[in-house]
Amino acid sequence: MERYRTTMEEVGIVAKLADLKEEHYRNTLALSTLIELLVEKGLLTREEVEHKAVEMDSFMAHSPYPMA
Repeated sequence: MERYRTTMEEVGIVAKLADLKEEHYRNTLALSTLIELLVEKGLLTREEVEHKAVEMDSFMAHSPYPMA
């Protein structure tokens, strides 16, 4: 049996997506701010941040879970 979403369910889904977008923006802003402050204070260099980002991205590119 197929289940169809009601209009209100669809509105709820769209609202949740909007909330996630806002949360993502705030998290990104917070991280960017922290990185900028650490660089400004001389605790890190942009090159160190970029190097670590590449390192972590390559680690995350490989799923830790088996793919079927």
